Amino acid sequence: MEGKEQDVSLGANKFSERQPIGTAAQSQDDGKDYQEPPPAPLFEPSELTSWSFYRAGIAEFVATFLFLYITILTVMGVLRSPSKCQSVGIQGIAWAFGGMIFALVYCTAGISGGHINPAVTFGLFLARKLSLTRALFYIVMQVLGAIAGAGVVKGFEGKTRYGALNGGANFVAKGYTKGDGLGAEIVGTFILVYTVFSATDAKRSARDSHVPILAPLPIGFAVFLVHLATIPITGTGINPARSLGAAIIFNKDLGWDDHWIFWVGPFIGAALAALYHQVVIRAIPFKSK
Repeated sequence: MEGKEQDVSLGANKFSERQPIGTAAQSQDDGKDYQEPPPAPLFEPSELTSWSFYRAGIAEFVATFLFLYITILTVMGVLRSPSKCQSVGIQGIAWAFGGMIFALVYCTAGISGGHINPAVTFGLFLARKLSLTRALFYIVMQVLGAIAGAGVVKGFEGKTRYGALNGGANFVAKGYTKGDGLGAEIVGTFILVYTVFSATDAKRSARDSHVPILAPLPIGFAVFLVHLATIPITGTGINPARSLGAAIIFNKDLGWDDHWIFWVGPFIGAALAALYHQVVIRAIPFKSK
């Protein structure tokens, strides 16, 4: 058992002086000063003996479970309605995804960083915000949570109705090419991960302390806007765990034919966002207030 409570807001327990990821980033230095945080190690064996490491993984599992449960149920409700006018419609689906991300990032930011998405975890790993050990653990827990969430929805809806409504699975819609779907996933994930970097950047918080930042709000709003734009194209993945969980429980060719798009696209988008943030945004000189 650890001798003292360790900081997990970044997702690298032993290094509390690093830049926090989540709402904790907003209070760092109180807008008065800034110190460049050191990069996370590639592999940190001591994390494997830390309770806060496993606690963070559990938080990712639960958050992704709740995310799939609410969002896929919302999709099911819209699809089973005889008319979109009698349901929340596409806008409601977008609000369900964005709203749940807002709520869940707010709830888990201080425990795991509130990733709830392998693409976000991958982008933060590339930027050296967390170790490979933690990144892989998070992704596994996110995928398991997504499978469990989609499975509960199937239990509520029933196998027949769940299958008839395509199980909330992601696929490229008729009239669009695989290239269209891949491009939509790349750009959509770039917007999301770029927003995560910007909303949780302690350097920006210190430099622009006159601008209040509530990290979960812009992140959730980015998810909402991306869904509005790309639901007609791919159903909007931008989260490989969400896509894989729904595909496994749906388990039909429609959910698997284009599934690679919902891993390749988000990971490319996350990598581009990490590169852009490190090369362009982080290069802005810091001027203390």
